Amino acid sequence: MKLICTQENLARGLQLVSHIASKNISLPILSNVMIEAKKGDIKLSTTNLEMGVVCKVRGKVEKEGSFTVQAKTLSDYINLLPKENITLELVEQSLKIHSENSKTTMKGMEASEFPLIPQVDAAETIEIKGKKLKEALSAVSFAVSYDETRPEINGVYFDFNEKQLILAATDSYRLAEKVVELDNQAPQKGFIVPIKTIQELSRIIDEDEEQIQIKISDNQILFAASGAQLSSRLIEGQYPDYKQIIPSEHKTSVVLDTSEFINTVKRASLFCKAGSNDILLKFLPDAKEIHVSANNLQIGESEAKQAAEIDGQENDIIFNYRFLLEGLQNIEEAQCVININTNTNPGLLKPKNNDDYVYIIMPIKQ
Repeated sequence: MKLICTQENLARGLQLVSHIASKNISLPILSNVMIEAKKGDIKLSTTNLEMGVVCKVRGKVEKEGSFTVQAKTLSDYINLLPKENITLELVEQSLKIHSENSKTTMKGMEASEFPLIPQVDAAETIEIKGKKLKEALSAVSFAVSYDETRPEINGVYFDFNEKQLILAATDSYRLAEKVVELDNQAPQKGFIVPIKTIQELSRIIDEDEEQIQIKISDNQILFAASGAQLSSRLIEGQYPDYKQIIPSEHKTSVVLDTSEFINTVKRASLFCKAGSNDILLKFLPDAKEIHVSANNLQIGESEAKQAAEIDGQENDIIFNYRFLLEGLQNIEEAQCVININTNTNPGLLKPKNNDDYVYIIMPIKQ
């Protein structure tokens, strides 16, 4: 094997694929990147057996072949080279790396030992704008559960329904749902993508990427983005029927400035009780104010008020301020809405003028 490519192209390709390569005592080759030079194409591949990333790199193939070397070491080394042409050559089961002023040899392992990355055969391909998908994933993925006893909520639920994609995530304490409009009609499908795959996908999506292609088979999914292909297993099982916990009625509805409320909550959070992160929200319709307070016997107490449009009855509720902030920070509008029933029922948070994002948060019971 012998190939030539620029430092920039090789560094970018290694950056896209090397992240999932990790040390594995029982299977050391999982820490390696496979370099393939075949039919004029240069491909870089890594896998952790749960997912795999394949990236094509522009360059010149002088001799076909394949080999694997440690992904992190190669990536770190290439990043430190000047921006010039680099030659990679397989000589006596070692990878020779030549640049204008450097010569390096890396030991590796035969490509034949590298695990196969599953191919996803699908009759239909779904397309979505890269920027839309990345923003939508960011708006829900923080709410995914890491409780391994409930694997069905260890990922983001994708629900394709004609010209909409609905994304949902929950950890039983809060729920985030985001609706994305599609340019083209998609087949009706629902499946759960593991959170580690979502994190990797968010990392490799270039927001300037016009379209992301998605292919789904029975238990595998493939995302094609930014010159890279990410394939992953899907989580088996039925996603919870979360629609039934979204409140359809409320006794108190509040409209207030989003950024001001974020700052109000952050100030109060400095005086929360350690471990509980509790802040008290009081809704006062007559005064047209919301009061936000926290009390810590060791530190002190704080209360702030903020002007708000309040419809309905006087009410109060205690939230985990971290959960509340995570929802608020994903509302892109200047004003947000909070709907409350009682201090023991979940609250609903959403943008004022749009129903494409809904955030449900369970209260801390007094």
